[in-house]
Amino acid sequence: MTPPLCLLFDSDGTLVDSEVLLADVMGDILPSFELPFSARQYLEEFRGVRFQTIIEALEERHGTLAEGRFPALEGEMRALMERRMRAELLPIDGMPEALAALAAHPKAVVSNGPARKIHCAMESSGLASHFGENLYSAYTLNVWKPDPGLYLKAAEAMGQPPERCVVIDDAAVGVAAGLAAGMRVIHLNRFPEEETTPDGAVAIHHARELPEAVARLDAQENAHDPI
Repeated sequence: MTPPLCLLFDSDGTLVDSEVLLADVMGDILPSFELPFSARQYLEEFRGVRFQTIIEALEERHGTLAEGRFPALEGEMRALMERRMRAELLPIDGMPEALAALAAHPKAVVSNGPARKIHCAMESSGLASHFGENLYSAYTLNVWKPDPGLYLKAAEAMGQPPERCVVIDDAAVGVAAGLAAGMRVIHLNRFPEEETTPDGAVAIHHARELPEAVARLDAQENAHDPI
């Protein structure tokens, strides 16, 4: 029997129910910086995308921010988001139970968000104990999904080869990154009427399905081991 597979989790929308909060925050703040934006627009178009990339896309449509305004915009957005997270953030329904069932697996959080936000999310949601210090930020590693480098660097830091890793991600950019990294990918597709799981990824629709999906991948791995 081989050791349990290493599980690499996205944070926003996968572990914690933060995306509605983020959509609200961005819908409040961006228009005050003369960038038209709505909460629905984030959820429909930009879920999981790097904040700077979102701003660049909006600047192409609506005009460039005045010089020096981006740091003020990002700082205001991050501060309000942290306040909302500490007051309101909850784990994704069923995720605490799923993580408990997967206790034997090495685990990490791998997020496009800043390290401070990841720590805040794990603390506020009560999930921190499942991951310890295995929290990997794109801002620290300087590579963002959909680039596979973020998941590859996290796997290296965990001491795991890509083929021994399973990515669990809800966003298209994260699923694409995991597949490009040569890892097994479980797509937590909570909106199947709106989103399609790409070929090569395993679709689940609720966190309670995650332990069984991982068990199937473990069984496949064991079946390939030489006797």
